[in-house]
Amino acid sequence: MMRKGLFAATLALGLAAVPALSLAKDFGTLKFATEGSYPPFNQTTPNGKIVGYEPDIVAELAKRVGFKYEISAQKWSGMIPGLIDGKYDAVIDAVTVTPKRAEAIDFTQQYTVSVSSFVTAKSSPLATLPGTGTVVTADDAAGMQKAIDELKTSFKGKTIAVQVATIQTDFLQKYLGDVATIRTYQAGPETFADLMNGRVDAVMASRTNLNAFVKKHANAISSSGYGFSGGVLGAGSAIGLRKGNAELKAALDDALAAMIKDGTLSKLSIKWFGEDVAPKA
Repeated sequence: MMRKGLFAATLALGLAAVPALSLAKDFGTLKFATEGSYPPFNQTTPNGKIVGYEPDIVAELAKRVGFKYEISAQKWSGMIPGLIDGKYDAVIDAVTVTPKRAEAIDFTQQYTVSVSSFVTAKSSPLATLPGTGTVVTADDAAGMQKAIDELKTSFKGKTIAVQVATIQTDFLQKYLGDVATIRTYQAGPETFADLMNGRVDAVMASRTNLNAFVKKHANAISSSGYGFSGGVLGAGSAIGLRKGNAELKAALDDALAAMIKDGTLSKLSIKWFGEDVAPKA
């Protein structure tokens, strides 16, 4: 999971001209919270517009379900508490579904398959971490143990940057906290800035987010090490909703399922990530 305080930018959009799939329920104007600084999932343009994979998903959902919406940039650390308190109707910010989070909020159908990994400076010894290009899942106990043992050796005495209150923080504290310094940051871009400035040895985040960073700084930064999925890292990203909002969840689930089936979600994924990270029907 993932920004400079509270952005003033708020984007309000009306109903699209295309017919909605279902108008059985009038949801009014829904308030979506995101970070506005987690590209390519979401980012804020110089003129204050929030764009990215997730804003495009919200726009498509609005067309299909038939609702108006506002999407505003918020600090990640306060996003789920704000949702629970009723400040927003939904959170869409590369929020990975985990059992712990599901105790507090509901989740829609997933819209992204999730893998977490590392990036480091090309000049660093860590640029050749074992397992690069290999994804290990939590249900592969032997493979997971082998990967963790190798990373413990590589990261001993190193400093790893990660955004606070994310699944990657949980992973690092559980598996590497006894051998490496885990340095947390309020915002994802801050982790990358310290890596570029040599203040940390590596950054852990979602692979889709890391790929965008590597693409931008390919001369200096590279992906390295195993990719991990499942367990404390969850199974994919979904929209977070307050518990008990069954009608909204059902409407969004139906629309997302249709977007997966007709290929719309895959097209949006390729548009923003350059690869298909959408779930399959």
